Amino acid sequence: MRAAGGQQIFDWDYMRDHKDIIGGTALVAIGGFAAVHAIMTLRLGTIWQMGPGMFPAAVGVLLATIGVVLLITGILRSGEAIDFDLRSIVLIGLSVLAFALLIRSFGLVPAITAVVILASRADAKLSPGGIVILSAILSVVAVLIFQIGLKLTLTAFNWPW
Repeated sequence: MRAAGGQQIFDWDYMRDHKDIIGGTALVAIGGFAAVHAIMTLRLGTIWQMGPGMFPAAVGVLLATIGVVLLITGILRSGEAIDFDLRSIVLIGLSVLAFALLIRSFGLVPAITAVVILASRADAKLSPGGIVILSAILSVVAVLIFQIGLKLTLTAFNWPW
């Protein structure tokens, strides 16, 4: 909107915080999907006798609510322009894909190592020594949590040959 002298009074592109708008939209979508999926496929039960769908539905609703708040504040607040780094987006996506493809065939430790290597290349700030240390720490923590703590049947190493 411009005033009589051509002066800019209201600029929506300047007024929006695009990062919060995108983040809020993603939270609404993920939370909404989780809540709807839990409600449609799992038994909710009652407040006094909760079923297996009560907690995922509640978390989904909470996540979607936080997303709505973030979305509204993002629309009303000014922010910086978004800088997309295609290399980072591709490498993070590939790291998730690598984990999904490697976890059953090769085990938890090689899958985590592949994730750390690919994801660390998205930013390129971590040295090769740092990558090794981070992989080792995350692998030990994952084995402690999933194998020892939760007693899941994930193997640390599973060489297919």
